[in-house]
Amino acid sequence: MELPGFAVAVWMFVCLYASVGGYPNGRVREACSSMVPCHGGSPQLSPEHTITVNGTEFKPGDSIEVHLSGPDFEGFFIQARDAEHVDSPAVGSFVLADRRRSQLLTCGRTKNSAVSHTSKAKKKDVKVYWIAPQDAPKHVQFLATVVKKYRVFWVKIPGPIVSQTDVLSPTPPSHATSEAMSTTHPVSYISKPFSASDCGSMKFCIRNPSNCDPGSASCFFLSFQREESSVFIEISGPSEGYLAFALSHDQWMGGDDAYLCVNEDHRVHVSTAHLKKRSYPLLDLENALEDVSWRLADGLLQCSFRRSIRLPAYKGRFNLDSSYYIFLADGEAGEGGLIYKHHRQPLVTDGLYNVTGLPQDIGGSRSPRLIKAHGALMFVAWITTVSIGVIVARFFKPVWSHSFLFGRELWFQVHRMLMLTTVMLTSISFVLPFVYRGGWSQQAGFHPYLGCAVMALTIFQPLMAGFRPSRHAPRRQLFNWFHWSTGTTARILAVVTMFLGMDLPALDLPDPWDTYTMIGFVAWHVGTDVLLEIHSYCLVRKVEVIEDDRVQILQSLTSAEAEGRLFKQIVLTIYVCGNIVFLIAFLIAINQV
Repeated sequence: MELPGFAVAVWMFVCLYASVGGYPNGRVREACSSMVPCHGGSPQLSPEHTITVNGTEFKPGDSIEVHLSGPDFEGFFIQARDAEHVDSPAVGSFVLADRRRSQLLTCGRTKNSAVSHTSKAKKKDVKVYWIAPQDAPKHVQFLATVVKKYRVFWVKIPGPIVSQTDVLSPTPPSHATSEAMSTTHPVSYISKPFSASDCGSMKFCIRNPSNCDPGSASCFFLSFQREESSVFIEISGPSEGYLAFALSHDQWMGGDDAYLCVNEDHRVHVSTAHLKKRSYPLLDLENALEDVSWRLADGLLQCSFRRSIRLPAYKGRFNLDSSYYIFLADGEAGEGGLIYKHHRQPLVTDGLYNVTGLPQDIGGSRSPRLIKAHGALMFVAWITTVSIGVIVARFFKPVWSHSFLFGRELWFQVHRMLMLTTVMLTSISFVLPFVYRGGWSQQAGFHPYLGCAVMALTIFQPLMAGFRPSRHAPRRQLFNWFHWSTGTTARILAVVTMFLGMDLPALDLPDPWDTYTMIGFVAWHVGTDVLLEIHSYCLVRKVEVIEDDRVQILQSLTSAEAEGRLFKQIVLTIYVCGNIVFLIAFLIAINQV
């Protein structure tokens, strides 16, 4: 579910002012546990700063000098933690060497258990002293978060491990390594585009558009090839920023296992992450990927890597021998590897797939089925049923006035049937986005507001028609005006709403085709209406005597128009065929997104 706009604003305010870089005075107790600045960006991969100490052994009460140094930086945050459980609270306390540049903070129940900056003035090094507590663990590791500037920072840079006297130094556990240390895996360069020749036979592939060539500048490609106990993964697409895919238990973002290939200063960094609802990916501080390779050429971003099918030691990594929905997304990346929200809906498979099972070559959709159905039903209602119903009521009263269906004039029965169909289709379509979103969408602009107005007018119109006065009642002319104005307003708003909806990320019909096609439909309808009006006017001019009591408001038709029955029927037939062509074009476009 999406956060309300007010909650989003509050969250952004807290992040910007309650983080390491957001607090120039360094009072950053909110980062005590994670040591992660809430800057909305991702940590850098290769640390530029180092932590050194003046000894490797200690006993309770001892003082150890801790020195953080490197290129100019603005902010820092230093803690000591149990080396065997680096996610545990800070241990010990610190003493300052320079109160002008550093200050003490209390994390948890331990007083003076962290050190941070006092201002954002640039500095090259910081020195503090750590005092070992009486209940110190056997092994202690120093960790530091360093902020070079707001969007450029490193999290939990690992420092030396110190041990109590007469205790053997441990081998650092895998979970103690930071994301910055993940770059120790060798990285190579891909020499040529990926191949889809083994898709469906040896590889499980996802391609968009279907059956596209991974070497083309418009093809998004993701493949999984099972080996003995691992899977070799390739991802490619037309992106200058980043490509990412995720494994999910459902078709919603949240609780997913994600993999990102990010272009940072013409180098691609591959990392793993966890998706928590519809928020920024939480990049892992550990990397389980091997044989990482990448390539940037011809507008394509490519990367490949290998990972084990099962990774029980890595929290958040799904087992690859189970079935998942697969997401494939792309977007822009900024300075320091900061990734921005994808500007269009991610590609999502239409079902659950096991990438280590039977090799397949499948596609996917960037538009959920419920949203496709919403768009399709609205197009059917407002391109065909409404438009034809209006033409019939406006110009075919004298033509079909002597033909009856179920005891009423034919034109009236056709008009009523088409309009009730419109009400039914619009009502069903109106509900679908709320079912998909689970509530109101804050990211759809004016489209949902106008859609609600159209829905209200659609319901009001037949209710008003149910109370229409008799044909010769004094209030009939007033009813005619209201009935016409309500229907016309609904049609205009519906067209505007469809214009806005076609470019929303959840549907995103191809540009500029969708705009030109909708303009063509509007011109087609207006042109037909004008043609029939001119025809009616010409017939009226032929009449020598016009009975005043037969000329009504909004009704320029007279019995003389019956002379043009054949012409009108031909125009109506062509008009209906044209509307069907427009409808089919839109339905094909919806099916392909």
